[in-house]
Amino acid sequence: MAKRILVVEDNDLNRKLFTDVLRASGMEVEPIADGNAVLGAARSFAPDLVIMDIQLAEVSGIDLILAIKEDASLRAIPILAVTAYAGKGDEDRIRDAGAEGYLAKPVSIGPFMQAVKALLPDSNTDSAAEQ
Repeated sequence: MAKRILVVEDNDLNRKLFTDVLRASGMEVEPIADGNAVLGAARSFAPDLVIMDIQLAEVSGIDLILAIKEDASLRAIPILAVTAYAGKGDEDRIRDAGAEGYLAKPVSIGPFMQAVKALLPDSNTDSAAEQ
């Protein structure tokens, strides 16, 4: 069964890139541009992973991470924060909010997919290649 990923990104180009790369890897993707729609989309789509932009137009990605982690039906979903915020202390702040993963933009496809696969539950990420 395909892994389900909710991509929260208000930049059209980044959202399309993430969605295309994930779909090409056989994943089911629900792209969301509007931060206000995230909680409803997460409840209805039931993703295995949320990829969260931090700098959204309508609402802070950090606030959305906190809201997801406070919701009993969503809190177990891992979150990968992808952000242009790469200043001192930003990663700590984002992880303290509840994000299990963090990538600074610009993002390269290899590290992006590595981070995604590392956070997916029951993910068998090339374990034979690591031996």
